[in-house]
Formats: sequence, structure tokens, C-alpha cells
Amino acid sequence: NLRKLKYIDNFHQFDVSFKRHCKEGKLPNYVVIEPRYFDLLSLAANDDHPKHDIAQGQQLVKEIYEALRASPQWNETLFLIIYDEHGGFYDHVPTPVTGVPSPDDIVGPEPFFFKFDRLGVRVPAILVSPWIKPGTVLHGPSGPHPTSQFEHSSIAATLKKIFNLKEFLTKRDAWAGTFEGVLNRSTARADCPVKLSEPVRTRDFDAREDDELSEFQQELVQLAAAVKGDLNSDFLPDDLLKTMNVGGGLSYVEDAFKKFFDEGKKARENGADESEVVLMPNSTTQSGSQRAAPKTYLQQVFSCLICDN
Repeated sequence: NLRKLKYIDNFHQFDVSFKRHCKEGKLPNYVVIEPRYFDLLSLAANDDHPKHDIAQGQQLVKEIYEALRASPQWNETLFLIIYDEHGGFYDHVPTPVTGVPSPDDIVGPEPFFFKFDRLGVRVPAILVSPWIKPGTVLHGPSGPHPTSQFEHSSIAATLKKIFNLKEFLTKRDAWAGTFEGVLNRSTARADCPVKLSEPVRTRDFDAREDDELSEFQQELVQLAAAVKGDLNSDFLPDDLLKTMNVGGGLSYVEDAFKKFFDEGKKARENGADESEVVLMPNSTTQSGSQRAAPKTYLQQVFSCLICDN
């Protein structure tokens, strides 16, 4: 649970820390980078969601790649660019509907009673490393099961394998194919480009901070409200959420994270145990054994990188 005090220092602002960590060779073994999800005139969104400028998303990829390429850790790097949606394009490959295990055997509510035992349409995934031969294409894994596929759980499965972790998270990542086979060279390439070309702007209008929140942005605000302690209060009813604009939504999310971070620092100063979970507003911390911890989602909300030790 990334809301435990021992992880409070693992959150870093991308624009402030990432390039410096790359230059100094101080990146940890595993880093997650999240894009910006709210589009401002002063700081454009770079998450490739409609109606954001795709050029900004590709600029983010360019900045990350170039920082990694210039890092003394480049020859130790596998850079994964993973999308969570297919973008609405037609896919001629049928989605797998058999041989896919449910992660936890939980069945969805009526009327569909979805069993989570199938996969959706394919999504883009780009793997970058000096240990990969040029032009390599992965069509499917060689295991660990006959029906295994590459999917989002492959990230967790790969981490377990290369870091020799004790156990899988669910039955799904135990089934998923792993990515280490893409590293198909015996020596690191020395000819990887140092710089990438500049992305071309594709949108003919500027950010619209006064627009209503998208459904996804509303969900991010609700997640931030859970962190802040406002989710079940009168402060954040559905009507207010629906009238909140993009600029207001981002301000709320940033304030929620600041208060979470401040509460964490205060708990530390008061001598709280590092295994405690930061909770607001009724109590600063509470043991995970006393209360089931909410699912981790802060990495979905903020433009930051998460360094998980």
C-alpha cells in the first residue's frame, strides 16, 4: 500500500526530479511515470486522451527517452510505454475469451455478472532498450501457460521474475506472459539515437481550462476526494463535481495530494511507525491490521514518478 509512511518519499514531481535522477544515475530499480491528465494553458496535458494535444504526449515520450539515453544507467534500462486503451481503432484480431483466469474469482454485479475471465482489444505497447535488436516485434509469449497472453498483468509478472519476488499478486499475473524475452542481444547497442525528432502539433486550439471535466477526470477528482476525506461529505456532491471545470479539478487534486503529503510528514514527526497508513481527516494514521487499506491509486492521479523500494 503506497499510502504507508515508508513510501511517502517515493513520490517525486516529474519536472523537478526525473531528469536529475537520470543524470546522476540515481534511478531505482522500478519507476512508474504518470502523465498530466488536466489540460492548462500554462501546463498542457500530455496523456494522449481526447481532446488533448497528442503532440504533448509524444513530447513526454521524447523527454523520457532522451533523459534515459543520456543516463549512466542507460545500459541497465528497459523502457516500457504502455497504453490503457486502444483508441477506438478497429482490430482484426479477435479478443481472447477462453483460457483466461479471473484474477480473484470475484463476479461483477447484475445484470451482467461479469466474471473477468476474458481480455479486451489489443493496446499499444512499446519496449525500448539497448539490449533489443532493431525491428523486434513480439507476437505472443511462450508461456507460462498454453493460453498465456501479453497484457497489463505482464508488467507485474515480469517484475516478479526479474527481481525474484516471493509470490504473484493474483492468478492473472501468474498466467500472463513476461517481457524479459524481448532482451535478445548479448551485448548492448551503442547506436541508439541520442535525440528523437520533435513532435508535430496536431491540435488547432489551445487548452480549455473552463471546459467541464471529462468522465475520467471526474473519477480522478473522486479518487483525490477519498484521499482527502471528502468523498462522503457534503463538500463534494455529484452536482458540484459535474459543474467543476478542468482548472478547478486540477486544483482540487493538487490540494488533496499536498494535504496527504503534509499529513504523512506530520505523522513521521510524531513518531508514527513506518508501516502505518496515512488517513484523513479523522486520524493521521491507522494500522493496516485494524482496517482494510484502500486500493492504491495515487500513481493514477498525479504527474509524478513512483520509486518503489
